Amino acid sequence: MPCEWVAAAEKEPVGIDFTPVGMPGPAPVPPPTLGTKKTTMNRTLLIKHAKVLVTMNDAREEIPDGAVFVRNNVIEQVGGSADLLHLAEQAGEVIDASGHVVLPGLINTHHHMYQSLTRVIPAAQNGELFNWLTNLYPIWANLTPQMIHTSTLTAMNELIMSGCTTSSDHLYIYPDACRLDDSIEAAQQIGMRFHAARGSMSIGQSKGGLPPDRVVENENDILHDTQRVIETYHDYSRHAMLRIVVAPCSPFTVSRDLMRESASLARSHKLSLHTHVAENISDVAYSREKFNMTPAQYAEDCGLVGHDVWHAHCVQLDAAGIDLFARTGTGVAHCPCSNMRLGSGIAPVRKMIDAGVSVGLGVDGSASNDGGHLLGEVRQAMLLQRVGFGPDAMTARQALEIATLGGAKVLGRDDIGAIRPGMSADIVLFDMNRIDYAGALHDPVAALVFCNPANVAWSIINGKVVVREGHCVTVDSGVLRERHNKLARELAEAAR
Repeated sequence: MPCEWVAAAEKEPVGIDFTPVGMPGPAPVPPPTLGTKKTTMNRTLLIKHAKVLVTMNDAREEIPDGAVFVRNNVIEQVGGSADLLHLAEQAGEVIDASGHVVLPGLINTHHHMYQSLTRVIPAAQNGELFNWLTNLYPIWANLTPQMIHTSTLTAMNELIMSGCTTSSDHLYIYPDACRLDDSIEAAQQIGMRFHAARGSMSIGQSKGGLPPDRVVENENDILHDTQRVIETYHDYSRHAMLRIVVAPCSPFTVSRDLMRESASLARSHKLSLHTHVAENISDVAYSREKFNMTPAQYAEDCGLVGHDVWHAHCVQLDAAGIDLFARTGTGVAHCPCSNMRLGSGIAPVRKMIDAGVSVGLGVDGSASNDGGHLLGEVRQAMLLQRVGFGPDAMTARQALEIATLGGAKVLGRDDIGAIRPGMSADIVLFDMNRIDYAGALHDPVAALVFCNPANVAWSIINGKVVVREGHCVTVDSGVLRERHNKLARELAEAAR
């Protein structure tokens, strides 16, 4: 039962002595009336009778007939239903999770949401990374602010329906007055927890880079605008719904100076850093030819290693690079579907984890994946490691852990990725009473990964119901789909 689009940017009170830098989103609009619930200033929610509650706590506890009690935007109590049922009288809403597996919200650590406008473009259906990019840059050069906003809503809607509650997005192309603000406004509208990465490209073809000159920016302009979005939007507080990331695009689109200046800017504000590293053999060859270094060595040279940095892909990261990332606490966003789609190879994730590298999952852009189903990405991560490194290389629960705790660590957060008291109330429910899971209930948690990826039945983000009984309640998905398809046609036609 979809409803009209509503804003979802209501600020939650934060109980710490820190005044976050930020600008409020759209004025809050009351949610639609769906079912019976009380409206109180002290918003409370009880989820009861979960078939299995997957906590991802320190003991990796899985609770049969589990329950969770949420107050405002924070998880307050977790346990068996028998121990928490007395809280039903306090709850503004009670969700009966019988027959459902309840998980921490999944975390997407790498995406290019604008690319959902160019899924399955004929000129880019085949070919490796550099060929794929050169065919798409001329199309993306015609992006408009409305296209950025609508494509972000579409990508987030798809992610949320797949169990994702937090996402990063790497927006690195800014034609026609496009701004990161366009993405941020979409996240506030749909109600997704968002790490908005202010990407950049500054080295065009005339200077030896890969992109056409018309899609790159002046480096001073990049740094000034990055400073602007940090000061306008970044929220340092615990349970923050919006954070800014400094994210030069890649070694083949950004100068060494801009890489270093970006690192300096991020650290002066205590922000995270993100870029692409060692995505395929062409990427490695470029670094060796241009810098006489491996991609990992170049990242270190530019100051892009450390606990505040994570890199996308790392498919061709060598043993020395894995050791460097482990020693420095540098994280990795693993994007299995995109890596297969572009023939980039199999990232050595098992080796990374064994070495102590923090690894999260990413769906990557919807033109190099053509989908944004994060639970599906969990399944592919498990299967691809088995193809590359043997049938015991990754278990279903290890893959789920990468998508929850792993993603939280990569994004530098200790308030998401688990269901335990004090954590942000990001919780998803999957209905196991589906034909997809028939015969698989011997182990419902593993069934989520081994069987056909399903959409969520319920999604709670920051303590608010965003998906109710399989329907997103913060956007009208049908209206959004039609608008998105219209803009996708316009974008493709503009490049002809």
